Amino acid sequence: MLRQASRAASSVRSSQSLHHTRSRVLVAGAAKLPVTRQQDTTLSKLGGDAITAALDDAGVDPLAVKGLFVGNMMSGMLSSQQHLGPLLANAAGLDNAEAATAEACCGAGGAALRWGYMALMSGEVDVAVVAGVEMMTHCHRDVVTKGLATASHWPTEGNCGETFVSLNGHLMTEYMRRYNRPHADFAPFAITAHDNAATASHAVFNKKQLDLDTFEQAQTITGPVQLFDASPTCDGAAAVVLVRADSGIAPSSNSRPQVELVSSAAAVDQLAVNKRPDLLELKAVKRSALQAMEKAGVTHDNIDIFELHDAYTIMAALSLENAGFVEPGAALDFAATGGIALSGRVPMATFGGLKARGHPVGATGVYQAAEMYAQLTTTAGANQVSNAKVCMTQNIGGSGASVYAHVFATV
Repeated sequence: MLRQASRAASSVRSSQSLHHTRSRVLVAGAAKLPVTRQQDTTLSKLGGDAITAALDDAGVDPLAVKGLFVGNMMSGMLSSQQHLGPLLANAAGLDNAEAATAEACCGAGGAALRWGYMALMSGEVDVAVVAGVEMMTHCHRDVVTKGLATASHWPTEGNCGETFVSLNGHLMTEYMRRYNRPHADFAPFAITAHDNAATASHAVFNKKQLDLDTFEQAQTITGPVQLFDASPTCDGAAAVVLVRADSGIAPSSNSRPQVELVSSAAAVDQLAVNKRPDLLELKAVKRSALQAMEKAGVTHDNIDIFELHDAYTIMAALSLENAGFVEPGAALDFAATGGIALSGRVPMATFGGLKARGHPVGATGVYQAAEMYAQLTTTAGANQVSNAKVCMTQNIGGSGASVYAHVFATV
């Protein structure tokens, strides 16, 4: 189960295991708008611009799109605007598309991507756009914090003063206790994210590198979580264009490798963190990762990039462990020895991740997909992972209550 060989093992994977005789879903194009913290814009413009840019990248006519699937969490709470499907379809001229919004809190982008994948695999749709959009910074921090807390178990968590900072704090406290680790040992996750964001033009922290002293001297938000353990509140939008390989609508002719969305999987766990038998066992992370890999016919050894959900440093560590890339308790040492770097055994946060690219919550899962499209088409620039052929993304809702995993590969 655990990754034993080097990343070079992916070169010997069986092509038959990745590309079955079943229908296939190709990623025809993608767009990722700059993630910011001060937007003078609207949901309609953000989402519409991302969709239009992705269609231009794919060379697909807006009128050929038959499905639009949107990831968003808080537009109703923060912008008094629900019904984003038709809003963004109107903005991008998708006059022939059905449209709907997926809600899975921070996992909404991953949920929308799964909807798009299933729509194409079913044969109901042959061309779809998956978009994620979120605006948060126009509202007061307390309003945003309360909105985010609605993704917890409200009667026992959000309504009792728990926030996602405090919930992740409980996980971090237990991890430090169980494995006898100091707070400083979580620093490599944040430092790696900031290092990668420094060369990612769409990252909110593309000019803010981080060192251990700065990490450790940062203010405590809710013990033991400090400022640089947590992802920032952001605005952003991203989109990907999906086409059925047998639709007759080919991606735009260019020299880029073709990319397939090979598999999709989803799983749930207890919403209330304190109802879980083991705080450090994220069952939905484990199940969704294993199911996505099994459906794709790959193993841990084949995964060249694991673009995980590093909303908090503790969530990055637990995701590596529960997805099976390292043993329980080994994630901190793995990160400290370069295992998660662009040249490491399991690269993650390749454009900064949630921590430093930013976490516009409902859009994050779509940013992950767009970034893996860049990696697999070798258009990632300074953030390119060498010889990347197979990538897995994982987008988490809540503290691991709903999780969406997807495997992408070059054709």
